[in-house]
Amino acid sequence: MKKALPSLAIVVLALCTCVAPASARSSRKHARQRAVPVALAAPTLPVTGASLLLAGTTTPLWSSNGNAELPIASTTKMMTALVVLQHVTNLSTVFTQNDWDAAAADSQIGLIPGERMTVHDLLVALLLPSADDAAEDLAYNVGGGSIARFVAMMNADARGLGLTHTHYTTPIGLDTPGNYSSPDDLVRLADYMMRGWPFFRHTVDLASAVLTSGRYVRHIVNTDDLVGKLGWIHGVKTGHTAEAGYVLVSEGSRDGFTLLASVLGTASEAVRDSSALALLNWGFAEFKLVRPVRRGERFARRPVPYEATPVSILAARGYRTVVARNARIKISVGKLRKLHGPMAKGTVVGHLSVAIAGRPTVRIPLILARRLPAVSALKKLGHFVKQPFTLLVLALLLVSAGVAVRRWRRRPRVVALRRVEER
Repeated sequence: MKKALPSLAIVVLALCTCVAPASARSSRKHARQRAVPVALAAPTLPVTGASLLLAGTTTPLWSSNGNAELPIASTTKMMTALVVLQHVTNLSTVFTQNDWDAAAADSQIGLIPGERMTVHDLLVALLLPSADDAAEDLAYNVGGGSIARFVAMMNADARGLGLTHTHYTTPIGLDTPGNYSSPDDLVRLADYMMRGWPFFRHTVDLASAVLTSGRYVRHIVNTDDLVGKLGWIHGVKTGHTAEAGYVLVSEGSRDGFTLLASVLGTASEAVRDSSALALLNWGFAEFKLVRPVRRGERFARRPVPYEATPVSILAARGYRTVVARNARIKISVGKLRKLHGPMAKGTVVGHLSVAIAGRPTVRIPLILARRLPAVSALKKLGHFVKQPFTLLVLALLLVSAGVAVRRWRRRPRVVALRRVEER
């Protein structure tokens, strides 16, 4: 049954919070661009499930039937690729096709039993034309001659990545009982692969490729026809079976940030593509990249005892995030430490807080822009002497002293004159 997408609950998510194993700890650089306030209603799509994820996060910005366990067809091959990449470090390794013949209706590149091909070319065939015979070849060889062992590796990785609504029974994605995933899990897996595995990211962004290591040269085309047509779309994987319908997981980058969308259960390739584009376009219209704090930005300027020049207080690091376009952002500077030398440049003297839509999201240290030297006793004395009140007191003392001296000097003369007169 087709379901329409529900309305959006406003979500604020940091751009670079993603928990993943060390092999996936790589992040992308995002440029800052202008943000134009736009407000759109959530699109109504003919899908059984869909999800929209901000790259580098784990909680979708929006989803419909996000945790539903649905047939996923050849998007299964994303996990097949992950297991292969984890176990084969040299992609020039040559595998021999096992004794397996693809059905005529299967997507394939025409491998025959005994044919030899590099893992590199097999992976490209797996990901672009979604070749079932390449998936069988890879699974058989990486699994040590056992497809069941390879599928167990797939399920172990799914558990390790926290894909709690995902289970595999095939490395290909055919309609077999127990092979399913959810819209939310699909975008999480795609994000993990796109950020952590450069070979995968590069390959799924190809519109076509040439395989040269088999018994003859093969020219192949990506089944994702959005890649190559739209420069901001970068893959990642299609799928289609009778039970799954047409499935697509897509990544798009615009306005300085990246979104991933999954659409499941569509009726045709055209509906699949239009649904994915509608969801991505909606996401870029509803959310924006903001940078409320920049590293080294001055947030205060404070006087320093015994120093003539105030010292600047700077943000120790920058902060950027993706927020709903109508979200309000508030920056608050907390109480600063008392400033006195000696203090090194970069000393933390306070913190600032950023709140988005009324919710605190980050706390950033504030640091000294320059070193504050130790203050000598002579400098303290000189500083004390230069104070206006001190100068006034000293002036009064000098005046009083002058008057006293003059009086003292005049007094002996008067006494001497009196003595002369008495004589």
